[in-house]
Amino acid sequence: MPSQGDSRPDALTKQDFERLSHFRYRLRCFQRHSEDICRDHGLTSLQYQLLLHLKGFEGREWATVGELAERLQAKHHGTVALVGRCEEAGLVERRPGRADRRRMEVHLLEKGSALVARIAAQHQPELRHLQQEFHLPGWGAEP
Repeated sequence: MPSQGDSRPDALTKQDFERLSHFRYRLRCFQRHSEDICRDHGLTSLQYQLLLHLKGFEGREWATVGELAERLQAKHHGTVALVGRCEEAGLVERRPGRADRRRMEVHLLEKGSALVARIAAQHQPELRHLQQEFHLPGWGAEP
């Protein structure tokens, strides 16, 4: 029996591969479902994720491009372009930083806030399903 710290590929059991495969499958199903919801609202999945991270940023109502890039696991320049597209659509706006005017804050506008709320609400049934399937406490809204 392999030890828990063993990282050799043969240290994994068939059941480990089955669990990982199932998890990745369910994750991809969620992503595809999310992409369909976003498309129905005229957004890309990345645009929705940017709005979601702004709406859900802990402790404040805005984030920097660097913070958004981290949340999106994206390159800084790609996030700048994404913010620009969302700004052109009237969903967000950039403002000079309060503490450091060289640092730009990205703020969610009313149109973006309303849109992300509608889209997030449509994700709740699938989140509840995943919560039940994987026994994850605290995910999604209560039924």
